[in-house]
Amino acid sequence: VQLQASGGGLVQAGGSLRLSCTASERYAVGWFRQAPGKEREFVGFITWKGANTYYANSVRGRFTISRVSRDNPRNTVYLQMDSLKPEDTAVYYCAANPEGDFYSAKYEYWGQGTQVTVSS
Repeated sequence: VQLQASGGGLVQAGGSLRLSCTASERYAVGWFRQAPGKEREFVGFITWKGANTYYANSVRGRFTISRVSRDNPRNTVYLQMDSLKPEDTAVYYCAANPEGDFYSAKYEYWGQGTQVTVSS
């Protein structure tokens, strides 16, 4: 499974960004992030049908994960990030596996990271 993440950039605190992750196959997709000097942490995931989403407490209510409908051949998953805070600054990664999970070790396939920087 090939994954391609995009959409990172620089934004002021309180602003929004939307990240995209396009996969070569339709799998559950998880989002993770890693700030300098910190462990990679879970952000959220969406199941392969798109029926269920799960979020870390730190982003719930501010971030939304969605995916293009099953009828669309593009397997694209979005991470809409609103009300961004400086502590959201990190490299964001998307990952895929059949069921989704809260733990990064459960994911077999990873995209390259995309940098998100939130200025105060």
